[in-house]
Amino acid sequence: MEDNFLPSFVKRKGRITKYQIDNLKDIGKYRFNINDSLNKNFNKKVLEIGFGDGEHLIKIAEQDTDTLFIGSEVYQSGIGSVIGAVKSKSLKNVRIFDQDIRNLLINITKPYFDDVVIICPDPWQKARHHKRRLINNDFLELLANTLKQDGELFISTDWDNYAESINETLEQNARFSLNKNSKYNNEFLTKFQKRAITENRKISNFFFKKTI
Repeated sequence: MEDNFLPSFVKRKGRITKYQIDNLKDIGKYRFNINDSLNKNFNKKVLEIGFGDGEHLIKIAEQDTDTLFIGSEVYQSGIGSVIGAVKSKSLKNVRIFDQDIRNLLINITKPYFDDVVIICPDPWQKARHHKRRLINNDFLELLANTLKQDGELFISTDWDNYAESINETLEQNARFSLNKNSKYNNEFLTKFQKRAITENRKISNFFFKKTI
């Protein structure tokens, strides 16, 4: 499917290992299909958008095997790593969506996800590129349409000016309200977040829930 949105990511070829390439051959077994009858076997469905190397996705999937975790990512190396981890750990509760996540969200016609997690989306640091940032009001509307009532939205970023933008956008959206805390807060830091701290960047976390 051709993406019909201004890209919020750059499709780089990047480094990819033989291990990851071999795992990608099995993508068909793990690709998410909303109509798959197996989805009914799980009490909850959680979406993680932009899982990177899958460190967080695999961790939470191991901790809660009764929940189906749908991981969205476009980079082949990360997808290959996640498939490898899913196979080695015999996880039955992880599925992958390997396109722009908006291509999935626009086709979900009723609330489906219990929670949505977004850790360190591409900050697009340069001002002229801010329009490419994923978190904006249009995107929040897509999320709200697919998130169940009182479902949690957890967002983390390591860029101050993106944090300001995210906070402003969430506060102005009537369909979300501030949550006091989050089950996804302070679970553990990913390698990416640890690097941000090493580079003296603050991690900002946002806890909201769908109210309308």
